[in-house]
Amino acid sequence: MNLSKLVNDYVEILMLGGFSLILSIILYLSVIWTKNRTINHTKDKNNFLVVFNIILDRLHNIAVFLILFLFITKTLFQNYPFASVVSTLLYIIFFIQFAYIIDGILVHFIAKSNKLKTSSKKSAVKNAVSLIKFFTRSAIWSIALLLCIENIGIDITALVAGLGIGGIAIALAAQNILGDLFASLAIVLDKPFEIDDYIVVGEMSGTVEQIGIKTTRIRALSGEELVCSNADLLASRVRNYRRMKERRALINIGVVYQTPYKSLTKIPNFIEEIIKKAENARFERANFKSLGDSSLLFEVVFYVSVPGNDYIEYMNIIQNINYAIFKKFEDEKIDFAYPTQTLHIAKE
Repeated sequence: MNLSKLVNDYVEILMLGGFSLILSIILYLSVIWTKNRTINHTKDKNNFLVVFNIILDRLHNIAVFLILFLFITKTLFQNYPFASVVSTLLYIIFFIQFAYIIDGILVHFIAKSNKLKTSSKKSAVKNAVSLIKFFTRSAIWSIALLLCIENIGIDITALVAGLGIGGIAIALAAQNILGDLFASLAIVLDKPFEIDDYIVVGEMSGTVEQIGIKTTRIRALSGEELVCSNADLLASRVRNYRRMKERRALINIGVVYQTPYKSLTKIPNFIEEIIKKAENARFERANFKSLGDSSLLFEVVFYVSVPGNDYIEYMNIIQNINYAIFKKFEDEKIDFAYPTQTLHIAKE
């Protein structure tokens, strides 16, 4: 009786196992055929279709077959003792496959992010993308590993607590390095400055040459290379001259007191004409400012429309305007003033 029952059980297991294997193969071939056909017919840049294609592309053939086979086996053999083992294997493979898909989707959107594409130099962007990918993948696969361990039957509460305490200890020990690392990400993502920008930070100034993971390298006007911590840069007030659309220019002109009133009143008008004719210059105002100790003072304000880091072009425009003003004064026979003192001697 017992032998007969045992034989019947083995026969039933073999029959159900064979049925499970055949059904799994049929479903597997159907899924793979559908997957290949769908990938070939959904070559579109729409975000939804892109995600859908990534999911299909990341469906590993072996994982698909094992998930189908284990799921059918678990369903057919749910009353058998080994059903729990099959269920555990099913969940482990499912979590690994799911993490693999999520990993692909997030990495795709990190690499294609519009914020990371707009940069003239790619080294800083590559560093930032690599760091983001590393942290993202670490988080995804850590969660998947913990879920797999939990399904095996191991209590992960103590493990998670230990990892948390260990992470805090590591963060405290390497807080300066981590601070610079995250500052590097902030610089690349937020873009307070970029490579080739001319910046001023406190007493330092120069052109940004490289944005690294820990430091930013600046080439000073005097030629030396300044190496600054990324965290220190973000904690400081950064003046970015390349972002200037216009640079304000101020000129003070002094003329002698012997200048006739009629000529004096013409000065603001012909200065305005000179600046308006100048290239990349926008006139703001020209005023008879004050009666100085040794001259009649005029203040001229205008704006130069050149990039803030192109100081040579800025000075060339001011130079040309100064030449034109000097020539106009010469034509109008108006004399520039210089510091003088008149001594009056009275006879008693």
